[in-house]
Amino acid sequence: MPVAARRVLVVGIDGVRLDVLHRRPTPHLDALAADGFLTPVEVGDDTPTLSGPCWATIVTGVGPAKHGVWSNDLSGHRLDVFPDFATRLDHHDGRRTLVAAGWRPLLQPRDGGPLFRAPSRTTYIAPQADTPEAWEECDERITEAAAHVLAEDDVEASFVYLGAPDETAHVLGCGEAYETSVDRADARLGRLLEAVRSRRTYADEQWTYLVVTDHGHVDAGGHGGRSAEERTAWLAAAGPGIGKAPPRVRHVDVAAQVFAAVGRHPDRHWTLDGRPFAAEPHAVLLDMDGTLVDTESLWLRRSGSGCPGSASTTSSTSSAAPPRTPPGTCTA
Repeated sequence: MPVAARRVLVVGIDGVRLDVLHRRPTPHLDALAADGFLTPVEVGDDTPTLSGPCWATIVTGVGPAKHGVWSNDLSGHRLDVFPDFATRLDHHDGRRTLVAAGWRPLLQPRDGGPLFRAPSRTTYIAPQADTPEAWEECDERITEAAAHVLAEDDVEASFVYLGAPDETAHVLGCGEAYETSVDRADARLGRLLEAVRSRRTYADEQWTYLVVTDHGHVDAGGHGGRSAEERTAWLAAAGPGIGKAPPRVRHVDVAAQVFAAVGRHPDRHWTLDGRPFAAEPHAVLLDMDGTLVDTESLWLRRSGSGCPGSASTTSSTSSAAPPRTPPGTCTA
C-alpha cells in the first residue's frame, strides 16, 4: 500500500486573545478544534510578550536563552545555530518549505532579520502603511499568494503569517474592530484550508494543521507586559494522531510537532526545548549499558526502511532499565 505523503501547514495569527475566540464565531478554527484541540499556551516566563521573541520560540523550538531574540529587533540572535523549522527541513533534508508573511523581521534582512533564514520558497508582501486597513490588504494578498502555492505546488511544511489583528489592537484597542479583524483572519484560514483540500494529490496525503498566536493584548491594545491578557496565547491543532489537548502545550512544542508531522525525528544535537504532542514512536540506538546513542539515523519510515525485518514503527519507553544490547543493535 502506498505511503501517504506527510504535509504540515502552520498559520500564525498575530496578537489574538483567547477570550475573543471563546465568544466570537470562528467557524474554521472551531472546525479544527473539533477535529483536534484548541488550548491555551502561556508565554514562557523567560520570554517577553513581544512578537519577535515569541515567533522565534514558536518556529525554532527553543527559548530566548538559545535563539537570542529578545525584542522586535532581532539583532544579536543565534538563529544560525538554532534556525527555524522551514530552514532546517530544507537544509538538512532537501524538503520543500514555504514561508509567506508581511511582517518585515520575518523575511527581510533588516531589524536583525530575517527570522526565517533560508526556506525553500518565500512570499513577502509588505503593508503600504502601519494601519489596520493596510494590514488587512496585506493579509489578503498574502493569503491569495499562499493559497495558490498550497493548491498547486509540492511543499511539505508551510508557515503563513497574518498580522492584521495585532495592528488593529495596537491602533484601536480590543473592541469591535479588533474582533472583526479576528473574524477576517478566520475566513482567510478557511481559504488556506480550502486550497490544501483542493490539491489533486490530497487523497494521497496526510495533513497536519497548526494555528497559533504569539501573545495577547491588554484591553486598550498593546503588549510587552506580564499580565494574564498579554501572556495567554493559544494553539489549535488537528491532523493524524492529534486527539484531545495534552495537559500543557508550550510555544517551543510547535516546531517539534512540525518535525513529527513530516516524520522527521530531530537530531539530538539540535537541542530542541520542545516536544511533539503527537508523534509516532521511533527506533533508538543503545550502547551496551543502555545509554541512548542516537535516534535520527534509525528513524523507521512506514515503507519499512531501517533495520532488516523491523516493523514500520515500534518503540516504547519505560522507567525500568533497558535490556543490554550490543552496540549498533537496532531496537524497536
